[in-house]
Amino acid sequence: MALSWRYSVLADRHRALGSKLEDWNGMGTPWTYAKDPALDHVAIRTRAGLMDVSGLKKLHLVGPHASAVLHHATTRDVGKIYPGKSAYACMLNDAGHFIDDCILFRTAPNAWMVVHGGGAGHETLARAVVGRNAAMLVDEDLHDLSLQGPVAVDFLAKHVPGIRELKYFHHMPALLFGRPAMISRTGYTGERGYELFCKAEDAGPIWDTVLAEGNSMGIIPTCFATLGMLRVESSLLFYPYDMSQTHPFENDPPGDSLWELGLDFTVSPGKTDFTGAERHYRLKGKERFRIFGLLVDGVVPAAAGDAVCVAGRKVGVVTCGMYSTLTKKSMAIARLEVPVAVHGTRVEIRGKRVSGAAAAHTLPFDDPQKKKRIAVG
Repeated sequence: MALSWRYSVLADRHRALGSKLEDWNGMGTPWTYAKDPALDHVAIRTRAGLMDVSGLKKLHLVGPHASAVLHHATTRDVGKIYPGKSAYACMLNDAGHFIDDCILFRTAPNAWMVVHGGGAGHETLARAVVGRNAAMLVDEDLHDLSLQGPVAVDFLAKHVPGIRELKYFHHMPALLFGRPAMISRTGYTGERGYELFCKAEDAGPIWDTVLAEGNSMGIIPTCFATLGMLRVESSLLFYPYDMSQTHPFENDPPGDSLWELGLDFTVSPGKTDFTGAERHYRLKGKERFRIFGLLVDGVVPAAAGDAVCVAGRKVGVVTCGMYSTLTKKSMAIARLEVPVAVHGTRVEIRGKRVSGAAAAHTLPFDDPQKKKRIAVG
């Protein structure tokens, strides 16, 4: 593992499950365990899995100007986010290009928690808070345990009163096995799931208890690589792996618009007072590519970097592929030229493992109405 400056207290538990703790976001992360990730995929889709996603970066913004900082730095109208609610948002640079995504959790009138991945969110907010009546605190103690899958709510209902009433993208304080936690109805799987935010000293006991008491319900520890399978089915992007930072343009510098990435929905209707807004709106209709799905013939998954061709000409690139043992389908996310990004367009994949036919497919593949995520009761 590369030298990391962040540490999960669950590291020894991951090693015991067979992980070598590869680096992600500066933290040793269990990309794989000593089992096929496809088993974890099945568990999350049919029962539930517990995953350590503490490598996500967590920071707190507090003070009278905290809301103004976030309102200017992100695409969401934060005035519509009340304590107990959260929202998925993007951050842009002055060119109107995507630089990070995040979830904004409002924890009090003048207090927010921001959870983001590997983009420039930290640097953006650190600059924005300077000179404001607000403070930013990076929280390396807070751990994030993600319990995802259809039986997650049934398990938590035994221990957390009111959990069934918690709406999608809402959060609540709770005592979980006698330990303080914030439970959020969010996740990165496309399933009904929950993130359990807790202090480092409580992460081990919570992890152990969920797995011990949830074993009879089929809850198992799941590795980070499983997210690659889940996100393809559920159309969830992962910076920088779907972006031009990894798949560069031939003539343009790195930088993708929200219109190209399909993330324009994160801009609150009518909002114009955020960084990069003017350029963002000007880029509409000027898409150089679109994020789109591919349904691949056969049972072998496409690999990141595989070329997508039509009549021998390269028209796109695969960013992530997977094969589902549940649906018996090989699927992928790809960056496709705009005319090709039409459902049903036949293409050819030329890659490391796959050389064969595929068809462009609208995203997401799984649960397009998001009924699982927003289910009530």
